[in-house]
Formats: sequence, structure tokens, C-alpha cells
Amino acid sequence: MVIGAGPTGLTLAVALRRYGLDTVVVEKEPGTKREPRAGVIWQRALEALRDLGCADALTRHGLPLSRAEFHVRGRLAGIQEMRMPDTAFPGPLSIEQDAVEKLLHDRLRHLGPDVQWSTEALAVRTGEDGAEVDLRGPDGRTRTIGCRWVVGCEGAHSVVRKSLGVPFEGERRHDLQCLQLNAAPGWSHPGHPDVTRIFINLGVTLITTPVPGGGVRFYAFLPDPDPGLGEPPSPREMEAVVAAATGEPSVRLTPTAPGWANRSRFHDRVAATLRRDRALLAGDSAHLWAPIGGRGLNTGLLGAHNLGWKLAAVHRGWSPATLLDTYSDEQRRTALHVMRAMRRNVLELPPDRRTLAAIALLLPPALRSARLEHRGNMLLSELARDHRGSALSAGRHTRGGPRPGDRLPDLAVTSETGPGRLHDLLSYQRWSLVLVGGPDGPGTAALRKLTDRYALPIGLFHVTPHPRGRRALPDGTLLLTRPDGHIGLRARATDHRALKAYLDRWSVRRA
Repeated sequence: MVIGAGPTGLTLAVALRRYGLDTVVVEKEPGTKREPRAGVIWQRALEALRDLGCADALTRHGLPLSRAEFHVRGRLAGIQEMRMPDTAFPGPLSIEQDAVEKLLHDRLRHLGPDVQWSTEALAVRTGEDGAEVDLRGPDGRTRTIGCRWVVGCEGAHSVVRKSLGVPFEGERRHDLQCLQLNAAPGWSHPGHPDVTRIFINLGVTLITTPVPGGGVRFYAFLPDPDPGLGEPPSPREMEAVVAAATGEPSVRLTPTAPGWANRSRFHDRVAATLRRDRALLAGDSAHLWAPIGGRGLNTGLLGAHNLGWKLAAVHRGWSPATLLDTYSDEQRRTALHVMRAMRRNVLELPPDRRTLAAIALLLPPALRSARLEHRGNMLLSELARDHRGSALSAGRHTRGGPRPGDRLPDLAVTSETGPGRLHDLLSYQRWSLVLVGGPDGPGTAALRKLTDRYALPIGLFHVTPHPRGRRALPDGTLLLTRPDGHIGLRARATDHRALKAYLDRWSVRRA
């Protein structure tokens, strides 16, 4: 049972149904959200959604973004090209959360029963063999449902987390508010459907992103002198904020339909554990922070992508239950890393005079540096996200190329099926054993015989990278790649002992 039909819950349910698991989704609201809310999906999350058969529908409805303009004290400081190589999704996608939920819901319906809407989880109890969930349905009656697993994806006030007594560690973020408004602007900047703009000025950072259907999402980070003020910003209040950020004395904002205006404050919190017995936590039930950098939605989607294949492997008896502990460890580590990074994100937090002066001095040369631009894009796209510290990451890093725990790069390669992209050989339904360089021979037959002893489904591929990618994938390398595209084991292609030891730990042997 998945509790909560937001983006994280729907993504997880799709992932589980892709593995054939009977998955029930309950949601206390009567339907998917009608509010735009989060607005950008970054490249790594798009790769994850492609694994689940959702990316094509999202890209048809969204706007691909290609560059960001930075303005400091009302002047253009530079441009950052956001397009990345070695991925099927060169740029991030502007698409609002209500559209994301609708498309994920359509995909879920294609794979099985609908969400049980207007159904609220009241309490959860877990045991060694499963869990019980008390539900109140649309008729007001209460019933108890038994399930093998329960996952809380219902948000910051998670009933699953509270029922389990898991501490939600952290604190409220003080003196920071975010104002949002969807509007058609009357100002001096021409409209470009692929350009995000960041305006940095004293005490305010304003970010603008074009949205599908016309108009622009304005969101500003400001100090919070009146925490008791809860009303959404009016167009006039937002115009004053935009004027202060851009330095333009005359700005007009005409709200677009459907309307979206919001004033929010934040907590920085992470659950002490994301797994207890047969219950797990994902999305805002597990972690939350200020929406700086657009990380919340994307971290939740990638967490569901991480959890889905692991839960399926344990449920089907392919892997020991300790595999689920790696989800908790990896996702908590990721959440804490994102939280620390967002606290230090001086380009989006409202600057004081000293910080603003430093940004005005250092940002223009930084934006002219190709190396720094690439590094920034790797961080924003989340293609650099890794699980190097995970118990699932094993092996030695030699002669360059990706390390255990890294995302396998989507390079141009030649395989048994001819030229193509490396990610086209991967599948969310299985592990992939990638052998770099060298012909298919007796060693390959021995590897196939070895992997066939284990319950985990594993595909085996010989690849030869194109010349540009040979440094990233050295010849003679064995890369056992997880269903989510991260490298579990890196070893020499002839090191069958390392592969056997890894599979003995993480897979059950066939009867």
C-alpha cells in the first residue's frame, strides 16, 4: 500500500506495478492537485521517469529550458548554458506539478486500478510479516486493510511516520519566505520560452521561468519580517518585489489562468530512518526543505525510483531484506547533502550588502569559465548524484571512469546490436552487467553461467565506447549496474571472484 498520490507516491506505485506487484494507492484528497506548485524537472529525474515509461508524455507537455540569465543589481552578469551531453535529456523541463501528477496518474491507470481517492490513512501498525492500515473512506466508514508493505508518501505530516514514532529531525527555517505568482509580465525583458532568469539584488533573489500554456512563474526569496502573514501575495505586492529585484521602476504583472499565488515558510527536516520493519517513508514524508534550486520534487522522484526496484526485489525473494536498508541510507544521505547545499546557495538566498558585493565581483568571471559552467550544470542536473558511500557500492576505482555508486554515463557505444547509446541497453526491470572492450568469448560464457546461479535478473552486454568515451569507460572493465542506473560493482572483467562475492551478498541463489 502506498499512502499519498502526489508525484512521489504515484511514481513509486508505477515502479512497483512495472514489477508486477499488486499495489494499492490511497489518497485523502478527492483527486490530483489543481495547483501548479513545483515547476522544474531536472535531467536525472527525467532519466528516472523514462525508466518508468513516463518521460515522453511529460516532455510533450513541458517546455525544455536551455539557458539561464543572471542579473545582479539590475545588470546582466552572464549566461549559463544548461544543456548537457551524454543524456537523452540535454536540458531541464519546465512543467508544473498539477500536470506532472495528472500524467503520472494516467500512467498508473494504464498499469492497474485507480487511486482510492477520498480515503484517509488514520493509523499504521507493522509486524514481521506485514502491516495493517486503518482507513476512513469517502463514506466516512473506517476499515482496516492488511498489506505486506506500506510506504508513506503523504507529506510533511505523515501518518506513517508518526505511527511508527520515527523522529523528524531538524528545525524551522527562520527569516526566510518564498513568494510565488504565475503572471504575464509587462517589463523590459523579452519573452523566451527556453530561458530562466535570476535577478539578485539587496535582500531579494527573484527567479523567473516560462511555464507551458503561456506566462511566467515568478518566485522570490525574501527575509520574513512578519511570520504571521499568511495570505498569498497580491499582484501589486509581487510587482514591488520584482521591481526591487530587477531595478525597473515600472513592472506590471497580470495573473494567468489557472491562477497560482503562494506565500510559504519552511522547515529543514529529515526522518531519523526511512525504514522500520515493513514500513518505509518517501518524499516529503521522509525529508523536506526550502524549495531553493527546485530540489524537493526531484529528490522525491529519484527516491521513489531508488525504492521501487529494491522493494520489488525483496518482495519477490530475489534479495535479502537488508537491501531495503540501503534505500534508507542512500536517500537520507542524499537529503542531508541537498539540505546542506541549499543552505549555502548564495545565488538564491536573499543577500546582504557584503554578499551582494561578492556576487557582483565573482559571478561574471565564473559564468565565463567553461569548467565552472560544466560543474554547475552537473550539480543542477543531478547527473553528478552518486551513492559512493552506500553498502551497495563495491570495487576499486582505477584508470579513470566512473566509480562504484556513480551514475553510469550515457555514452555512445557499439554493442552486439550495433551502435547506440549505453542507457538504451539498461532496463529498470533488471541489473545490467556491462563488459567494456574485448570480444565475446569463453570468459563471457563463464560470467553468464555465474550470474544464472542467482535469483536477480541480470542482463550481460559487451560494449565498445566511441573514441570520445574510452577514457570514461576503460577497456577490460566490468560494471555491474543497478536497475536505477548506478554502478553497484566495478572490477576487472576477469575478476569473477569479486562478482561472485557481490552477488552472494545482495542476491539469493536459485533453488
